[in-house]
Amino acid sequence: MKAILCPEPGRLEIVDRNRPGAPAAGWARLAVSHVGICGTDYHIFEGKHPFLQYPRVMGHEISAKVIEAGPETSLAPGTLVVVNPYLSCGSCVACRSGKPNCCTAIRVLGVHTDGAFCEEIMMPEQNLYPAQDLTPEAAAAVEFLAIGAHAVRRSNAAPGARSLVIGAGPIGLGTAIFSRIAGHSVTLLDTSAERLDFAADRLGFAHRIVADDDVERLVAQATDGDGFDVVFDATGNGTSMERSFAHVAHGGTLVFASVVKDDIRFSDPEFHKREMTLVASRNATRVDFDHVIASLRDGLVPIDALITHRTTLDQAVHDLPRWAHDKSGLVKAVIKVVAA
Repeated sequence: MKAILCPEPGRLEIVDRNRPGAPAAGWARLAVSHVGICGTDYHIFEGKHPFLQYPRVMGHEISAKVIEAGPETSLAPGTLVVVNPYLSCGSCVACRSGKPNCCTAIRVLGVHTDGAFCEEIMMPEQNLYPAQDLTPEAAAAVEFLAIGAHAVRRSNAAPGARSLVIGAGPIGLGTAIFSRIAGHSVTLLDTSAERLDFAADRLGFAHRIVADDDVERLVAQATDGDGFDVVFDATGNGTSMERSFAHVAHGGTLVFASVVKDDIRFSDPEFHKREMTLVASRNATRVDFDHVIASLRDGLVPIDALITHRTTLDQAVHDLPRWAHDKSGLVKAVIKVVAA
């Protein structure tokens, strides 16, 4: 079968690999339909991922059809599924407490193990969720949207809360959409006026702040001096994450929906005087995937606006490097995989 391999930073190639064998009990062999290209994939290609071992087949935003199900597997051949790419151990302290998204031995497809930039994969049934009546392309967007849905759920912010989403990339936009679905009054903040214009014109987010040296005054102006009830930082930028503390209202919540390798420093007096809640949000769980699937099905997510770029498995070796350097107009790119 065809697969896209990243043998080293800065290089992609089409290779031929063996197809998976017969699935074991509780597993299924899948024909990959569509795969989203994530920021992580661009980082892997560029050599910016701190923990990755090459060579690697990338790809973890996946829709696929069941080819063959192993014993003790209920999925019928031909079923379109959304793939949860987080492989958990099932026995660690996190898994025992219902948080497989932060399993101590987690393996993420396309990062810790080879992913779905290929024609077929094998997955355990517990990681496969029927896509119901979603299109295969929309089903491939569920995973990245679930990141934002999980962050919003982690915030515990009530309907009517004023939320600020920092970073208008794919994760930030997904977070903003699910913050809106949760009944929040959403404001977007980004350094790019182009991204904010897109969010306003295509996604309906009229409240926006262009980040500059006067951002604290603009945040105060937008909230009558109070700050935001909940702030989501989805930038993956340490400086932005540190500055986000200042945007939170007294008694409010700050959610880090992104992660950096750096240490994050903040003023303890500022933190304490607000009695802030600081929350980490990692990956997503089944309840978040189900929420996204239902929201897509109900027309609450403008998926046609979010998917801005499309390519094929053969062309992705040329398109992904180009998009890694030229992200103008790019929100989410999706690879259509032609499975045998």
